[in-house]
Amino acid sequence: MVTERMPWVRSASLGFWVGTGSVDEPDELAGASHFLEHLLFKGTDTLGAREIAELVDAVGGDLNAFTTKEHTAFYVRLLADAVDLGLDILSQIIWGPALRPEELEAERQVILDEILMHADEPADAVHDYFNAAMYPGHPLGRDVLGLEATVRAISRDQVAGFHRQHYRTANIVVTAAGNIDHGFIVDGVVARLEKAAAQAGAGSGLLGGGAPARRRPVAPPLDRLVVERPTEQAHIMVGMPGLDRDHPDRQVLNVIDYVLGGGMSSRLFQVIREERGLAYNVYSYRSGYQGAGDLAVYAGTSPARAKEVVGLIASELDKMADKGVSEEELRAARSHIRGSTALGLEDSGARMSRLGRAQLAHGRVPSLAELDRQVEAVTTDDLRRVAAQVLGGPRALVVLGPFGEDAFSDWDSRAGGPGARPGAT
Repeated sequence: MVTERMPWVRSASLGFWVGTGSVDEPDELAGASHFLEHLLFKGTDTLGAREIAELVDAVGGDLNAFTTKEHTAFYVRLLADAVDLGLDILSQIIWGPALRPEELEAERQVILDEILMHADEPADAVHDYFNAAMYPGHPLGRDVLGLEATVRAISRDQVAGFHRQHYRTANIVVTAAGNIDHGFIVDGVVARLEKAAAQAGAGSGLLGGGAPARRRPVAPPLDRLVVERPTEQAHIMVGMPGLDRDHPDRQVLNVIDYVLGGGMSSRLFQVIREERGLAYNVYSYRSGYQGAGDLAVYAGTSPARAKEVVGLIASELDKMADKGVSEEELRAARSHIRGSTALGLEDSGARMSRLGRAQLAHGRVPSLAELDRQVEAVTTDDLRRVAAQVLGGPRALVVLGPFGEDAFSDWDSRAGGPGARPGAT
């Protein structure tokens, strides 16, 4: 249990962070984490979904959840004087869900509609195809929502078994931020946990467990994946294997990501949008997982300009892989990262989320001063070394749009190859 006191605010945010996500699902249960996230809001044997909603609405609160590749989070934000109510609701749905068969069937249809809705958005779907290309044959390559076939097939007993296996105390972090008292949060959680354990029985295994064992991706990324869709826009992604979430150079890659495509002053934004007007959206982002990671570039453009945009992306990657980042760009990146981090922690919800993510991923929560020191310690030599390693390595191209599978066949996944120069594709 990790808390952060903010005595100057009137709110409190509470979160239960389960260290299990879609990467921990066997193939036949793809989507189980997300399915379970939905079902827990249906309530317990004594507290129904409508009652939960009414209790939170009555105090002006916000109750929600989300599922990622590596964890599932349930949280509530409310006034500080309603913290006890928030603890009670979260504790009950986490440790005592009813998982009624009729509610499972109703929610199954909701999730199937969500999968279809997601697939209808090409700007979203291309990221799923990108993950599939980067991590072929591995759960990291699957959509968090699951597959239509597995969502249709999952039974109530399978969902309940997944809950018993993963929603155990050694795999859960409880976080709170706001105008709260640490002792009150701890006492409240412990009391409710003891009650839940007594109701579950000695053989339930609620008290114990641990983080799920995970296997690293071993298959190399695909060189090229073209998904034919009759879209008005071509959705382009270029990606490279990156750094895992615990890598000592992760802040170096953070700076590279910002300089490459992290804002309006980034190289990609300036070259592709500002100078040539080829795309409305162009950006980069990095993902770090346990034992794996990637750096991705996205751009949406007209099909007629797609090859030009692909060439420009590859060219910018080549330049940074070869020459690194300038001192001026490094200073700007440091200032941006410091400012955006501070601004992003203005409310209790953001701080609660930071506690949960850090504790689950790293087993500790670094101070903001420590993060500042890490970014300040990044040098241009570090940037040149990591840029050569990541940007200079093999690349995957994923394109969704009105193209046949042979489109972009002259793409060269090797950095600096003939397909990586403007005009060559």
